[in-house]
Amino acid sequence: MTSTETKVSSSSSSTAGLSWARLCKECGQQHEGQESHLYEYQDEVDDELVCHICLQPLLRPMDTPCGHTYCFLCISNFLKEQDFCPVDRQRLQLHQCRPSSLLVRNLLDKLIVMCPHYVECQQQMQRCELQPHLLNRCPVFRRLREEAEKRKRPSWNELKGRKDDSESSGDAKISASLSRNASRPQPDPGLINPAYEESEEDNTPLRSSLVAEANLVELFREEPEEVLGLRIVGGKDTPLGNIVIQEIVRESLAARDGRLAPGDHILEVNDISLASVPHARAIAVLQQPALLRLTVMQEKGFKIRDQRADPHPSTSSTPQHPTHGTHGNADNNPGTVLQVTLMKSQRSEPLGIKLIRKSEESGVFILDLLSGGLAARDGKLRNNDKVLAINGHDLRHGTPESAAQIIQGSEVRVNFVVMRPTEAQEDRGSSKEGQHSRGSRRLPEPQYFRRRTTYMKDPPGGFSSQEKTVSLKKEPRLSLGITIAGGRDCRSRLPVYITSVQPVGVLHRDGTIKKGDILLSINGVDLTQLTYSEAVSVLKAQTAQSQVFLRVIQTISEESEDDIDATNKDELDSMDELRDEAFNWTPLWTRWLGLPSHMHWCRDIVLQKTNSESWGFSIVGGYEESRGQQPFFIKTIVPGTPAHFDGRLKCGDEIVAVNGATTVGMNNSSLIPMLKLQKNKVTLTVVSWPGSLV
Repeated sequence: MTSTETKVSSSSSSTAGLSWARLCKECGQQHEGQESHLYEYQDEVDDELVCHICLQPLLRPMDTPCGHTYCFLCISNFLKEQDFCPVDRQRLQLHQCRPSSLLVRNLLDKLIVMCPHYVECQQQMQRCELQPHLLNRCPVFRRLREEAEKRKRPSWNELKGRKDDSESSGDAKISASLSRNASRPQPDPGLINPAYEESEEDNTPLRSSLVAEANLVELFREEPEEVLGLRIVGGKDTPLGNIVIQEIVRESLAARDGRLAPGDHILEVNDISLASVPHARAIAVLQQPALLRLTVMQEKGFKIRDQRADPHPSTSSTPQHPTHGTHGNADNNPGTVLQVTLMKSQRSEPLGIKLIRKSEESGVFILDLLSGGLAARDGKLRNNDKVLAINGHDLRHGTPESAAQIIQGSEVRVNFVVMRPTEAQEDRGSSKEGQHSRGSRRLPEPQYFRRRTTYMKDPPGGFSSQEKTVSLKKEPRLSLGITIAGGRDCRSRLPVYITSVQPVGVLHRDGTIKKGDILLSINGVDLTQLTYSEAVSVLKAQTAQSQVFLRVIQTISEESEDDIDATNKDELDSMDELRDEAFNWTPLWTRWLGLPSHMHWCRDIVLQKTNSESWGFSIVGGYEESRGQQPFFIKTIVPGTPAHFDGRLKCGDEIVAVNGATTVGMNNSSLIPMLKLQKNKVTLTVVSWPGSLV
């Protein structure tokens, strides 16, 4: 047995000098982001559970092929300088190591540790329980968090705004100085900022600024081929510039972690800057195995400079003003934001709420309130309410499991922020069953249409396409040897594209058709407006003939994979192979940018607001001297704004028209007034492509 040295200062030391920014949110100690977590163990720890490098109990234990076990950070840092096992000096690389067995990890999780704020907290617990304790029960940790939030973050009321002081204006340019500088930084060329909006009709001096924070997020792949579950857009070869998270894939590593969200800008990965790398290179960097340290810039919403809002909001149900007008169909009016506080008689009392997730929308929803339960007796929460936050924890992209953990770990007060569908809001007298039936019904299918001739434009600079044709004579029984995906019934109305060319098929021998090519027609039959199943049926019927004439479009980027060094190319090839195995292969987001306009399918998104609100999105594009005319793309969507609560706009979407007026050929000075003039309602015509999956 070995007695581990205490790696932290005495628990009796004052907490006055603690810095929330440097405080680790997992172990509660102050240490650098890339250093191991610090714990104060109560008992002696068996030598078999101690790392051979740091001589402390193992953290994220990794087994080597030669039979030794180390902390993940210890062995990964060691192997950056050496290429052998520290104990027996056998040749070793990090990708050869594997996570230790579940038994070992469970034994480590059960080690008893003290809360780092033991003097005030007086708590001991298993190591695996320390983080939930800090986040939900530790009074010192809660006090430090509240003090930091008062200094840096707006309250939910401030984010949503109130009717008497809801003027919202600010900079959408994301930089490290956003929340610190009093002066307004100048936006980059091509950056249009509808989130900044001065009301000429309102003489109030109230202004607001965007709050953004740079955070370090560590994601650990237990298996090297595990997919992170991020869809990303952007890159230096695109008008967006930055690498931006468009979407978090359900049930993925990133979704389970819960700290990343759509709209986050990825600045660095394992100390590699993504500020000036093309899209394909960023994908390769994010494919690194094992531990990823992501430095991300995260929007927090608007912070009111003139704090006229009540700093202590009422604990009763407090309806916020609707993020949209009170009229219009449900598709364009998501609902009303409310704050509800439930008071438990004792900490262990259940709330009586059943939570679910929905297949068509991210987040957590109330399925039912148990009869006689606390929530049902209170009467303020309702079936089908979407849970935005609990006790300040953002659950817009959370899971029922994470919500339940927060509720279980809370004290007697549980604060909910929910969004209520408008239909349920308007029909207060209906029964619970009636509310649930209407609130959960599927919304009307959005209307897509081909890009109109007045909206036509050239692809962004650096992207183009070319048409290819192939004529084959073949035996009727032989297959073309291709698999396809897409179709006009899929998400984003993608065209039919080739996901693989099999080495046994006739097209592979021809070599003209490649994976990722868009199918236009076969034997004169148009494939561009067919659903997936219709396209499959047509291909089967036509390939049964002895003569096949195939037309496809290949999209091209100047920053192609060929321009990246051989190592990166190998990484991309490996990524494609893994994606073929785990998911249905999809082209990179940049491939869609080169698609000609006549292949685009658009939809209209109607946003509504009050006069003093911001639309809540920023745009890049328009005329740039270095690139000429560029399309307009959504770069940022600000939390707590109409664009955010509507939920249909995504980072990377192209805006092709505003209220039916095309943006093709516009520059910044033309589009800014057009957006500012729309006081209550605006119709955005957009084209949306799925981000690249990593």
